[in-house]
Amino acid sequence: MILLILLCIVLAAVFGGGYYAYRIAFFSPMKGRDQLPTLSGKQYDPYREAMTRVYQQLNDHPCEFVTIYSHDGLKLSGRYYHIKDGAPLDIGFHGYRSSPLIDFSGGSELSFQLEHNVLLVDERAHGKSEGRSITFGIKERLDVVSWVEYALERFGADTKIVLYGVSMGAATVLMASELALPENVRGIIADCPYSTPEKIIRKVARQMNIPDKLAWPFLVIGAKVYGGFDIRESDPVRAVKNASVPILLIHGEADGYVPCEMSEEVYLANTENVLRYTFPGADHGISYLADTKRYQQLVTEFMQKVLA
Repeated sequence: MILLILLCIVLAAVFGGGYYAYRIAFFSPMKGRDQLPTLSGKQYDPYREAMTRVYQQLNDHPCEFVTIYSHDGLKLSGRYYHIKDGAPLDIGFHGYRSSPLIDFSGGSELSFQLEHNVLLVDERAHGKSEGRSITFGIKERLDVVSWVEYALERFGADTKIVLYGVSMGAATVLMASELALPENVRGIIADCPYSTPEKIIRKVARQMNIPDKLAWPFLVIGAKVYGGFDIRESDPVRAVKNASVPILLIHGEADGYVPCEMSEEVYLANTENVLRYTFPGADHGISYLADTKRYQQLVTEFMQKVLA
């Protein structure tokens, strides 16, 4: 009887801890999803005027709201910006608890200048898309395939596509690089990606003064039991090793959220197909604003090469 009681206590602690970890890291409540995240922090102060300009430009640009269904039955939402018939299509995937209007306000400015059509996705469990679990790219990478299939069905089998991701969205498109993507996907641009979900989660746990060695097992359990996914199933480094599509990595050298060396791990996994450029002094996701001219030049050259 005592052993049974002890076993029950242990199981309650394990699954209770797993549920707490799931709620903190992976759960996304419906309330407040349509509200734009607040970019607080001194690192953004030098760029707030420019950030406001590019955000307002994108927010004011006419778009069509579109929806698809994911591989597991979720209704996913996106914003489609039509610039020119027959033009290449840039599909953007935003970051963790963020929004495409924030993460692609700069990148979309360049896409419009290049006369590319643009599809900005609300990742599952974000914005107008359904879902309650953020899976750090594990399930989102399959959503990438679904959006590509939608694009080819709607815009034609000869449509040229570039996948574009920021932060978690960057990790997502990198994880999708080893999947059965059609030849229409000519390139992938990944801005400030993490190397593996485990490493970024452990890093954030340490920043929160939580022992990562203690937290990680509960996070694995929470993801599996309450989120229905295995957080260890895929990661950008493993995926890029098997990628044949050209990849452009961009990372701010002063990134305080996703360390710059994480994208170097991705680069070293497949130097034949990956280009990597870093931006001195740029914090997380703001390389575009830190040196707009250089960012636009690098992306434009990559686009021209892969779309030729």
